[in-house]
Amino acid sequence: MTAEILRQQIEKIVKLTDDEFHFVLSHFSAKSFKKHQYVVQAGYAAPNDHFVVKGLLRSFYLDESGKTHILQFAMEDWWISDPQAYHNSEAATLNIDCLEDTQVYVISLENREKLCADSRKMEYFFRKKTQAGYIALQKRIQSLMSQSAKERYDQFVHLYPQLSQRLPKVQIASYLGISRETLSRMADS
Repeated sequence: MTAEILRQQIEKIVKLTDDEFHFVLSHFSAKSFKKHQYVVQAGYAAPNDHFVVKGLLRSFYLDESGKTHILQFAMEDWWISDPQAYHNSEAATLNIDCLEDTQVYVISLENREKLCADSRKMEYFFRKKTQAGYIALQKRIQSLMSQSAKERYDQFVHLYPQLSQRLPKVQIASYLGISRETLSRMADS
C-alpha cells in the first residue's frame, strides 16, 4: 500500500520533509478490509481513525425499527471514524462497513496524541481537519432541516459526483433521508 496518498492529504495543509513524513507514518498502521466487512461495530470499541487509501466505506446506525440511517461515506483521501467513541474511548454508537474492498491507514487516539505532542505541524493538520469536519456536519444538518429532497439530491450529485456513480440508489437515499422510490423519480427526471 502506498503512503503517498496520505502524504498528499497532509501536505494540502502542511508541508513535510521526508524525515517528518516517515516520523508521521510511523504512528499509523496499514489495514485491509473486504467488501461487507465491518471496520467499527456499534457496542464495541472504536480505537482508530481511518484514512481511506482505496475503497469505499459508510458509517450508519440502525434505529429501533431496524431502519438504516447513513451519516457519512468515505472514499479515497477521506477520513472516517465514530468520533464520539474514538475521542472519548467509549463503545461505538455507529457501524462502519466496507462497500468495496478497502485499504486504510489507521491511527489510534494514543498515537495521534503522541504525534500532535511531538509535531506542531501535525497538531495543526488535525485541528484543521477537525474544523472542516464540524463545518461539513453543520452544512449537512442545515441541508436536512431546510432543503427539499430534490435540493439535497442535486447538492449531493454536485458535491460528490464520483460517489453518485459508485453507490447504489438505496445507499444515496438513506444518506439523504428519503425513500429509494423518491430518489429514483428525482434521478430519472
